[in-house]
Amino acid sequence: MEEVIMASSSIDGGVGCWEIKTGKEKLHYKSCLSPPHSLISVGNRFFASSQLRHSSSSGSILYWSWHKPQPEVKSFPPEPIKPLVSNREGSYIIGGGASGNIYLWEVFTGRLLKKWYAHNGAVSCLSLSDDESLLISGAEDGGVKVWSLFMMFSEDRRKKARHDHVHSFRDHTLCVTDVKSGHGGSNAVIISASEDQSCKVWSLATGKLLRNIIFPSVIDAIAIDVGEFAFYAGGRDGKIYVAALNASSTCSTDYGKHIIGSLANSSRAVTSLAFCADGISLVSGSEDGSIRIWDTSTRNIVRMFKLAKGPVTNILLTNFPENMKSQALTGRKTSFVPPSLEKYANSSEEVVGSKVFVGCDSTSDAIAASYLTEHVLNNQIKEIQQKGSTTAAEMEVERLKLECKRAMQMVEQWKKMYGSLHQFCVNEIVDDSEAKHRCVNSG
Repeated sequence: MEEVIMASSSIDGGVGCWEIKTGKEKLHYKSCLSPPHSLISVGNRFFASSQLRHSSSSGSILYWSWHKPQPEVKSFPPEPIKPLVSNREGSYIIGGGASGNIYLWEVFTGRLLKKWYAHNGAVSCLSLSDDESLLISGAEDGGVKVWSLFMMFSEDRRKKARHDHVHSFRDHTLCVTDVKSGHGGSNAVIISASEDQSCKVWSLATGKLLRNIIFPSVIDAIAIDVGEFAFYAGGRDGKIYVAALNASSTCSTDYGKHIIGSLANSSRAVTSLAFCADGISLVSGSEDGSIRIWDTSTRNIVRMFKLAKGPVTNILLTNFPENMKSQALTGRKTSFVPPSLEKYANSSEEVVGSKVFVGCDSTSDAIAASYLTEHVLNNQIKEIQQKGSTTAAEMEVERLKLECKRAMQMVEQWKKMYGSLHQFCVNEIVDDSEAKHRCVNSG
């Protein structure tokens, strides 16, 4: 798949989409007014963004398919939603509300599965741990909380726990502007940025503050280096600061402790940051409407784009689906865009008690948690049973591919076990022969 950069604005400038390698604009999507942290790819099947108008107290969530410039689905949640996040499978979407509530929707049906009161102020940012079992939320009240999605769907665990949240960090004094999680699941570190001009590094395992870094400017965006030796922090003064994450650092005469350098972006605020798949190229979005690609090894600008209108509020790096090329050639434009999201939980269905399946991806070492309700799985089974269904056939092919891959992995595991067992038997035979030889000699 081809990696692309997508950028949106809080002003109705639409969503721009460019190829990273060539810099060519692929498509320009219309009608988007997205607040920070609200542009997401949902399972790479479509993308979504929450919408906020300054003159309105309400908001919406829009869905776009990859090949159409106009949004296809419009949802009206019970309150304005700012940040959005989705799991890799695209089976659920989580949104943070202006009231401090967090909402969790099932994508395939649009059902509102969970709603809980999370913060005293509006939720400003959301992030999932790399194994997607933990949700990290930041809010305008300065609070950062960590939620176990396993616990949120288990009444027994919630009753046994002292709190619904796993951790609650209250060290920031002003609005939290961004949160990011490192690798390692529940043993990872998380970094939070705030309008109090600090970034704090926390341990998810212990809940302790590991590092507090004070910057010369308010930080609105964070991107963690792939090796987690450092992280990049976008400031409102137009600079991108490089701060030591795990490595020890001395006081810098220019910026302060743990800040080891900077990239001179522009005179306008840096609003968003993200790393490309190569782990070297860093993409920054700015208040002046520009998008820059940086080579972090040389700290030089490689390429630059310009959003049609307004400041950049979101940067999304994703893979443009390959089947779009074949659809463009054949003129066939099929896509899967699910129904709109429910405004309220359906009282006729037992949403609170609905079964949620936590699927573990056996192809990776880390546990990749995805949540599918019983209702969705039953619908998928019925679709597979329907003869002549293209979607069902595609699902069956994917299932068979996955089973084949798992079978091959099992064969490799058995080979390793056989090799270990064979070596063990050989060692036992050799040791036994040597022992008998020593007995004969001693006799």
